[in-house]
Amino acid sequence: MKNTFGQSVALTLFGESHGGQIGAVLDGLAPGIPVDEAFIAHQLTLRRPKGRISTARQEEDPFVIASGVFDGKTTGTPIMISIPNQNTKSKDYSATRFLARPGHADYTANCKYHGFEDYRGGGHFSGRVTAGLVAAGAIAIQILRNKGIVIGTHIRRCAGVEDRAFGDLPADLAAVNELEFAVLDEIRAKEMEMKITQAAEMGDSVGGILETAVIGMPAGVGEPWFDSVESVLSHILFSIPGVKGVQFGMGFDMADRFGSEVNDNFRMDGEKIVTATNNNGGINGGITNGMPLLFSCVVKPTPSIYKEQETVDFARMENAPLLIHGRHDPAIIHRARVVVDSVTALALCDMLAQRYGTDYLV
Repeated sequence: MKNTFGQSVALTLFGESHGGQIGAVLDGLAPGIPVDEAFIAHQLTLRRPKGRISTARQEEDPFVIASGVFDGKTTGTPIMISIPNQNTKSKDYSATRFLARPGHADYTANCKYHGFEDYRGGGHFSGRVTAGLVAAGAIAIQILRNKGIVIGTHIRRCAGVEDRAFGDLPADLAAVNELEFAVLDEIRAKEMEMKITQAAEMGDSVGGILETAVIGMPAGVGEPWFDSVESVLSHILFSIPGVKGVQFGMGFDMADRFGSEVNDNFRMDGEKIVTATNNNGGINGGITNGMPLLFSCVVKPTPSIYKEQETVDFARMENAPLLIHGRHDPAIIHRARVVVDSVTALALCDMLAQRYGTDYLV
């Protein structure tokens, strides 16, 4: 089972939704990097459920850094972060043990692990495990900010409601990183929350699109072919539960355009080479060109809904109805935003360390 991502800076996830603990091990960071535990706690609050638009399962996430940090700085050895699971109701899942929940990994997990998997709350496949990603990602975000690299994500679309696109990136990223519900237009934010609440009242769920920007990345990072910036970011972004599509820059909208419309013309801006547009999302040939990185992720509607669905009992090998109980999110997109920021930071730290060496991150 592959639970580790990265080459120079590597992250390993562990734990299950209803197990004793979840967490992450972050290896490969140079010694002497500041670690702000208050910032880690802040990032975890952004992943935490909020009101009627989220699950009723509330976890305080009192993380413990068990190794790798001393006197507030990295020691150069693996950083192990553990987070206890405190608010579990495992009995909610016992009645549906062998019923394959549509959209979930129940059936595929059973096929792969021969029935030995922890099925409670989705086990190792649960979005709950992303808390470890966020805790480790907070360290990576701090590292990048100290290098002048800033990441920000907003909900571009949710339940058919559109936020405005990114404009003045430094200002927009500063603003969105202070928001719990990451929508730039306040009116659109209220409309989205209303749509999510309506879906919850119907026993259903909604999805949407997250748009991410990264400013400050130097040109020349990444590799052609198999370790391109797009390849590495797509790899880790698709590891987030619920992400079903990724595009860079103009992405699929290029399909109906001429080359003259999508090519980014180069020009001089003082002593710096820039492009007049950024349709390619800051990447040429799999390598950063110094312009902002721009990409979007499609997040599907939460698969756990309170409507009767058709499925199979894979123990009895027969068709069966399914009505899910328990505590579930009518939307996960607003909680997934900080997860996207976190995995992006982890991937960029790994690529930067490969390009310049691990001491570059100090």
